Amino acid sequence: MYLSHLMIDIGSNPDRPRPGRLWLRNMYHVHQRLCMAFPSPERLVNDREFLKPYTPDDFPESRYIADQKADEVGAEALKHVHTPRNPKGGFLFRVDPLSGASVAILVLSATKPNWDYAFQNALFLLAAPPSEPRPLQVDFEKGSAFRFRLAANPTKRLRKESVHAKGDKIEEKWVGKRVPVPPDKWEEWLTRRAENSGFRVREITNLQASYVYFNNRSTERGTGQRLRSVRYDGILEVTDAEAFRKALISGIGPAKAFGFGLLSLAKTM
Repeated sequence: MYLSHLMIDIGSNPDRPRPGRLWLRNMYHVHQRLCMAFPSPERLVNDREFLKPYTPDDFPESRYIADQKADEVGAEALKHVHTPRNPKGGFLFRVDPLSGASVAILVLSATKPNWDYAFQNALFLLAAPPSEPRPLQVDFEKGSAFRFRLAANPTKRLRKESVHAKGDKIEEKWVGKRVPVPPDKWEEWLTRRAENSGFRVREITNLQASYVYFNNRSTERGTGQRLRSVRYDGILEVTDAEAFRKALISGIGPAKAFGFGLLSLAKTM
């Protein structure tokens, strides 16, 4: 796995925004640009200067395979932005406001990104040249404690139905529309996710709510959408090392293509 930091030029005046600030207002375009850091070998050979139009097939990280249902965020928005995340492919990202007028994008990827290629025709978005991606070990020990940060989209399914699995086995499956979790259930939502992700939440030190916005230009004007964003800061403890490793790689919760699910860690004091 590789960890990257991108510093974005947003400017200090919201009334006269820099291109980077405008770019961050549409997570669809942010994800699309990040996908460009993973060009196919054929793309690199045939278009070294990145002069040809963006084509999803040229960037394998932007496969058509969705890891969510179309009714969660809209079929058109899912058309090119979702891909499964595992040790062989895919990436997660999070937009982190910093002190002052600065914003960083944190990217966790299965393969080494080529940021010079992705931004060579869009350097005006960056506040500094892309740093070298850092190799990241994702092996953990049970009982280890970390400070963590997670931007998530807490949602739930409205209803279940029984479905036949293999043989005569019957399982319950969520089939209803996904709806936002109310604020008084945000901590409970993360606690339940943690149980299946190999960790427990010792403490939540901060909750910060906002929205992220996205709009695919191929849709009609006025069809932009927004998703609730909840940033969790706190301390966690690893309870199942292998499950935790998988959760770190695949992300936590839905809407990962729009900047959710990346769990970042730091050692406790």
